[in-house]
Amino acid sequence: MTSIASPAAQPFAVSPGTIEVGSPTPMQRLMSIDALRGVDMFFIVGMEEVFEALSKMFPMSPTLNDRLQHAPWAGFHFYDLIFPLFAFIIGTSLVFSLSKSVATEGRSATTRKVLKRSLILFILGVIYYEGIGRGIQHIRILGVLQRLALCYCGASLAFVWLATPGGRDQPKVGRGVPTAPLRLIALTASLLVGYWAMLTFIPVPGFGAGDFAEGHNLTNWLDKMYLPLRKWDGDHDPEGLLSTLPAIASSLLGVLAGLLLKDGGRPQGPSVAADRKVRLLVAWGCAGVIAGLLWHLQFPIIKKIWTSSFVLFTAGLSSLLLALFYYVIDIKNHRGWCRPFVWIGMNSITIYLIARFVKLEDIAKCFVGGEIRSGLENIHHGLGDLVTALLALSFSFLICRFLYQRKIFLRV
Repeated sequence: MTSIASPAAQPFAVSPGTIEVGSPTPMQRLMSIDALRGVDMFFIVGMEEVFEALSKMFPMSPTLNDRLQHAPWAGFHFYDLIFPLFAFIIGTSLVFSLSKSVATEGRSATTRKVLKRSLILFILGVIYYEGIGRGIQHIRILGVLQRLALCYCGASLAFVWLATPGGRDQPKVGRGVPTAPLRLIALTASLLVGYWAMLTFIPVPGFGAGDFAEGHNLTNWLDKMYLPLRKWDGDHDPEGLLSTLPAIASSLLGVLAGLLLKDGGRPQGPSVAADRKVRLLVAWGCAGVIAGLLWHLQFPIIKKIWTSSFVLFTAGLSSLLLALFYYVIDIKNHRGWCRPFVWIGMNSITIYLIARFVKLEDIAKCFVGGEIRSGLENIHHGLGDLVTALLALSFSFLICRFLYQRKIFLRV
């Protein structure tokens, strides 16, 4: 499954290839997407342990780690951005990788690749949660990687069949506005509004319609009734059945950002200047945040059921982060600081799986455990845990650096 391949061939740890970021002549690699993906994964694979150690060193109520953890239900905390940001980046990345595939192999062949990759990632997700290891009843059918697989699949198929010319010039409508973004916007709006309408107007037995409380809403009820085997939250799952639809919308919004970065959404026309792309990403980001907050007044921001307001709010934040990274890395060419994150970003799924099945913290304790940890704890409570967590995190960087330097990337 792991192979040596060119970065542009990767579906999830993909190099977006080359695009024009400065003048019309020089072509530079778009590193900002890989770096942003790497920063996102950086918080997933080891920063929670770092925050736990810092919480011990600097006690407060609630603790630093508690302040950053997912909101119990409605509302938004720092860690609520991690998952939707990754889904957004998947959408941005696939524009570059699949455009080349469609151009060289056609839509049908690309569709087969998308389905194959999605299936393999879905299976990896089942294995991530121990597969059948604890018995059939403990298999988690829907989880984090499974949701990413479905987001990739849905957004990829939409991009291939709605946003690529398929061998013909992309038709345009109106005043030179390409139809591809309009189709994707219509699909995204349909998913978000349709999801809101279902949760608002379809009554749930025992609770009625429009009740978004945990266990009272349509999303949780459908999981309870129709999602078999293990569910993360008892009788429902935060990566459940119905909430997959708005999650795909998160990736579709990433696709729109990718179209802008690739050619300004005008595949047959002049490219958009790099600074204008930044301004558009910032404008889209601000609009998404504001729209999400306004919708929150009626349809609360709730990560665990991936509400439409949550999609717009997190996509807005993701767009702002992408604009920042694109401006700093690909326009201003300040790249030295981000290379370690690029290592992780280029092998994000790999390190995610390694962190799950290889206890890097236990390996770190072989170097800084025992008396060393005790001595550090005597200096300051929590310092031993902090050093252990940082060393384990450094192993993740070293592993990704080793793979990156040898051009080894997980290809599914």
